[in-house]
Amino acid sequence: MATTQEWKITAKDIAEKPDILMPGHRACAGCGPAHALRLVMKAIRGPTIVTEATGCMEVVTSIYPYTSWAVPWLHTAFETSAANASGIEAALKVLKRKGKLKQEHVDVIAIAGDGGTFDIGFQALSGAVERGHDFLFVLYDNEAYMNTGIQRSGGTPMGAATTTTPAGSVMPGKLQHKKPIADIMVAHGMEYVASASPYYWKDLLQKVRRGLEVEGPAFLHLFAPCPRGWRTDPAKTINYSKLAVESCVFPVYEVVNGKYTLSTPSKLIALAPQKKKPVADYLKGQGRYRHLFAPQNKHMLDEIQRWTDERWAKLQQKVEQTA
Repeated sequence: MATTQEWKITAKDIAEKPDILMPGHRACAGCGPAHALRLVMKAIRGPTIVTEATGCMEVVTSIYPYTSWAVPWLHTAFETSAANASGIEAALKVLKRKGKLKQEHVDVIAIAGDGGTFDIGFQALSGAVERGHDFLFVLYDNEAYMNTGIQRSGGTPMGAATTTTPAGSVMPGKLQHKKPIADIMVAHGMEYVASASPYYWKDLLQKVRRGLEVEGPAFLHLFAPCPRGWRTDPAKTINYSKLAVESCVFPVYEVVNGKYTLSTPSKLIALAPQKKKPVADYLKGQGRYRHLFAPQNKHMLDEIQRWTDERWAKLQQKVEQTA
């Protein structure tokens, strides 16, 4: 990672910094991805080009002839945000080599939802990382294909009801656990992989900046609740982004050159395990999990808690083993 001085950030700085993802878009009330990406763009450090796959945030921010983006922004196909970022980065290198690029450096950010990352866009992402292109990939994870009708994805958690994994007498929602996308990216040998939640805004912003400072590919897994798909109160979007961390459903951490480090919110839970909240506290109020609280589905709740505890324990082991 580039040896730059740690970015000192305050709430006042962020409040006064102009929005790069501007208001006026068509996102739903309480949209987690819109809030999260607005924060992401507050952390850019200079000239920046964004490329974004088809998805919720592409649709709501760029319906022709309007745009909410105050930087050069390119829409690309569902599966090709990382491939597009690769091409942009390569083109910038050529322009610089020919003396046609005035800026010393231009950052490239690729954005995609869970469908465009876990599933459809995975081969392009894996290939771009293997080739070593210099860009930050931001996954805004709302845990289903929300833009096309709330179908399950590889990022949909076990037990969640979607239009393709409906909860009923035959099937209690999705039967498979969420794909460990961050672990998969770490296995690619990336210099920087991190997870972040919008409730912990300063942590999120610092991670965006660190990812941009990497000379090569970096990956940010960004938690992004969706009131429409999750069937939650739009006013509680940020509450769920906090509960996900507090229950260890979504721990926040960094992996720098293979070394795992818990970020402060999750580190405090590791130091004081009694502060770890039951997964049920996070699931309550989400319509997609309502069926799990029926007596006949208690085994599903127990399995989700068991799996969450197991994943949390493994993460802590990785922190200890790579310290």
